Amino acid sequence: MKRKTNPENGKTLKKLWDHIAKFRVLLILSVLMAGATVVLQLYVPILFGDAIDNIVAAGKVDFAMVGFYLKRVVILAVLSGVTGWVMSVINNRMTYRVVQDIRAQSIRHIQHLPLSYLDKHSSGDIVSRIIADADILSDGLLLGFSQLFSGIVTIVVTLVFMFSKNFWITLLVICLTPVSFWVAKFISSHSYGMFRKQSEARGKQTALIDEIVGNQKVVRAYGYEERASRRFAEINRELRDYSAQAVFYSSLTNPCTRFVNSLIYAGVVLLGAILIPVGSLTVGGLTVLLSYANQYMKPFNDISSVVTEMQNALACAARLFALLEEPEESGDAAGTLEAPRGNVGIEDVSFSYDPNRKLIEHFNLDVKPGMRIAIVGPTGCGKTTIINLLMRFYDKQGGAIYVDDHEIQQIKRADLRAAYAMVLQETWLFRGTVYENIAYGSGGATLEQVRHAAKMAHIDHFIEQLPQGYDTVISENGGNISKGQKQLITIARAMLLKAHMLILDEATSNVDTQTERRIQAAMLELMKDKTCFIIAHRLSTIQNADNILVVRDGDIVETGTHDQLMAKDGFYRQLY
Repeated sequence: MKRKTNPENGKTLKKLWDHIAKFRVLLILSVLMAGATVVLQLYVPILFGDAIDNIVAAGKVDFAMVGFYLKRVVILAVLSGVTGWVMSVINNRMTYRVVQDIRAQSIRHIQHLPLSYLDKHSSGDIVSRIIADADILSDGLLLGFSQLFSGIVTIVVTLVFMFSKNFWITLLVICLTPVSFWVAKFISSHSYGMFRKQSEARGKQTALIDEIVGNQKVVRAYGYEERASRRFAEINRELRDYSAQAVFYSSLTNPCTRFVNSLIYAGVVLLGAILIPVGSLTVGGLTVLLSYANQYMKPFNDISSVVTEMQNALACAARLFALLEEPEESGDAAGTLEAPRGNVGIEDVSFSYDPNRKLIEHFNLDVKPGMRIAIVGPTGCGKTTIINLLMRFYDKQGGAIYVDDHEIQQIKRADLRAAYAMVLQETWLFRGTVYENIAYGSGGATLEQVRHAAKMAHIDHFIEQLPQGYDTVISENGGNISKGQKQLITIARAMLLKAHMLILDEATSNVDTQTERRIQAAMLELMKDKTCFIIAHRLSTIQNADNILVVRDGDIVETGTHDQLMAKDGFYRQLY
């Protein structure tokens, strides 16, 4: 069955060219250096042929001319080495700038992707695209720049030199050339699909490793080691199979191209042996043509290898470009939010993650500045979804949300989110000092300001006991401190912000009862004159709220203070 060329390959190559074209000056210099290197290298066989023709027989050698040609050979070899080195430097710089540009664009793009995309794709696969796939693309580009350009120039210039020596031998070489093209096409068409599947399997493997290593305590606590090993073995076997098939087709390159080389070489020898006796060619000329026949076919070998490697690189590039082409969040508005007072209105809002499963419908809420609004309800009822809508992590599908009479979709996302400080149940710390983690998001915060926030969060005493105090480095995701301490640091981070509204999503879930009481006292001070949204499963944390929203299946079924709701003897009392 005839195998068609993959149209995706050409599209990916065009997208890649758009990035390469940004460095067209380096590209032009690379081609010029490749041309200079090739011309210098190809002129050397002519000098050797002329030197051979000055060796007539024993005792009839023109040593002066032989020496003259050999000196020129040395000079050309040195110049060729210099131009080749310059070309390599240019190719390295161009390659790593192209990949740097794609990686930087990928990171910027991820920060503008809707959270719905990030929720549906594993972080391990995304990391694999930006790191592993970009590395493979870099290797393929470097090989392509180094050998593809010089190979094409070598083919063209070699043909020119060969025609200057003998028309018929050159014509024979050209007639046999399509065999090399067919070999290259056969190998590339079969290897691309395997390399693409290999990249996808590598992404799944990275995601699984990230899942297992990052949650090793859970894996061991639930005795999941064997099942984790089986899942890994299955993906590893899949990766092995695709890799083996990709390597099989790519390994055909060398023996197939060598076979074609041998055919062409034999044809040149045979035709040359016929032409020399009739005086159409000298021995030195045949030597030059044999050298050129090898030089002519070498680029086909290199290009075949490059094409095979480029299939791998293009497969990885396709995954990168697929990420880059994911639609970003809906366009940002131009409106600004200056000195927000904290008035929040929700009018007839509807939203669902899945169109087939309704979640929030016709939701209404009016929050005055300085109010503390608690949101309670069973798991999956839509509590955190309300916060996602307030912050525009997800966009509502109906109705309107206002902040100080400004519809939030008419406000810049950065302005809207800067109006809130958040403390989530899932703590996040990065590898850096305690000071840097608390000051995250508060550019230019002084050490005194960070200390003040830490004191309010009742974490200052613990920090001072650390080996380097606020300069102590926290490991990735706070692996060297307790969950409660991580929670307190994130609370201190929120206290440092000059936000007019607060969102507390189970903010005290990882602290003990005594610490929780101290934090609640600090929170009361922090929440003065600020609008606060508090999500809690532990209802003891929201008894002082001005208004409690009891949510069930996306609807507010009860509202009121703690005492009022308890007196109603309804759903809230059951939860409590």
